[in-house]
Amino acid sequence: MDLPRFRQYLGLMKAECTHLDQVRAVEPRTPEGCEECLKTGGRWVHLRLCLTCGHVGCCDQSPGKHATKHFHSTRHPPIRSLQPGEDWGWCYLDEVFIEPAPSTSSGKS
Repeated sequence: MDLPRFRQYLGLMKAECTHLDQVRAVEPRTPEGCEECLKTGGRWVHLRLCLTCGHVGCCDQSPGKHATKHFHSTRHPPIRSLQPGEDWGWCYLDEVFIEPAPSTSSGKS
């Protein structure tokens, strides 16, 4: 474990996403569901929105885990929950929750 994560673990340092500059004013490309699951007839549990390009993917509890696969193929780190009533995000690279989720209307949190 590196020193910043160790400090975060101990509660000595608040973890922050250092990739908020990659948040764009995006709209969900497939607001009706996970882009890949819609193409293949798959199913999803929860949806995640890529805050860099608007890709909609399913969460890691879904069989396809398409949001994480999208990150691995594109390296777009910030996402947010696309579930109604949820206001949080996640940065794949910094491995931190972002609360509240970054706004996609202005491209800034």
